Amino acid sequence: MLQKPSSMRLINYGYKSHNNIQILKIAIFGYGKMGKLIERLAIENFHQVVYIQDINFKRGSLDQADVAIVFSSPNAAVENIELAFKHKLNVVCGTTGWLNQYEKVVDLSESYERGFLYASNFSLGVNILFELNRQLAKLIKPLGSYTIFIHETHHTEKLDKPSGTAITLAEDLLEILDYKNWTLEVPKKGELKINALRKPDVVGTHRITYKSDIDQLSIQHKALKRDGFALGALTAANWIKNKVGVFSMSDIFSINQDN
Repeated sequence: MLQKPSSMRLINYGYKSHNNIQILKIAIFGYGKMGKLIERLAIENFHQVVYIQDINFKRGSLDQADVAIVFSSPNAAVENIELAFKHKLNVVCGTTGWLNQYEKVVDLSESYERGFLYASNFSLGVNILFELNRQLAKLIKPLGSYTIFIHETHHTEKLDKPSGTAITLAEDLLEILDYKNWTLEVPKKGELKINALRKPDVVGTHRITYKSDIDQLSIQHKALKRDGFALGALTAANWIKNKVGVFSMSDIFSINQDN
């Protein structure tokens, strides 16, 4: 066991069903800023971090864990997910930039009979933004007079560009509207433009702008600190611990809305 909790204070997750929180034994893959934050908040809230793995080290015992949280580099994500499955662990993954292998992970989840939940962003506010974006696109669609742009800004250490959150926002728009694909370049006809900037000390900002000849409408989420991402990942880990199948954050919202 890596560390013992110093106090008993259950997380205020921001979801309606946190009355059923379990004490988790967590394995963390990826020990960058997010991995360290998840470790700290998990311990503060009476969970136990029993295993940590990063590029250059392993610490603790994976066999002691009952759920895994993956925030590793994109190149290591699938390997780490499969390793967790082999140890009979359900997995929550927040690593972006590896989704070209998503179907492989779905197959692995089925083969090992494990639960898997991926989210491009675990923030409660961002998941509300996803829903607002979908609903606004449905309202805009019959009008046909708006051009849409997505703008995202993150810290300079973020490896993927655009962000997974921006891609999720874009793919939702592609599904609802007449855009064929998204691009980081100057958009051609039928392309949805994503502007992606990297600046020091920016946690994450996402803005979707709908512009016509006569007006402009924008919705935006700005993360002020990373705690919301880590707490959302812990919420997902608590939720998926005993489930089998492939899930998303929308499944958590659906369950909670019924309670």
